Amino acid sequence: MAKKSFEQIVKAKNLGVFFEDDLKKRLKDPEFKKAWEKPTGDVYLDTALEIIQARREKRMSQGALAKKVGTSQQAIARLESPTYRGRSLGTLEKVAKALNKKLEIRFT
Repeated sequence: MAKKSFEQIVKAKNLGVFFEDDLKKRLKDPEFKKAWEKPTGDVYLDTALEIIQARREKRMSQGALAKKVGTSQQAIARLESPTYRGRSLGTLEKVAKALNKKLEIRFT
């Protein structure tokens, strides 16, 4: 399977309002499930996609997440950009807490 581009991954993960229902259907396809769960190997892209996925699972807008984190919608949009290199651990901790998630960092 060829490496997917950022646009292809986001398109696959940008499932809209009925995220959970649509995702359950799509995860029945083994190829989709493998692509969905496999990290890309790009820490910036993977971090952006994790934030997008967690936010969409909570059915939150960028603005709603920003309010919970105490920042702007534009700041959340930057965090969700794969080209943004300014993420701090403190900010990621706040985002994780706002999404009721645990932040894990591993060296492999």
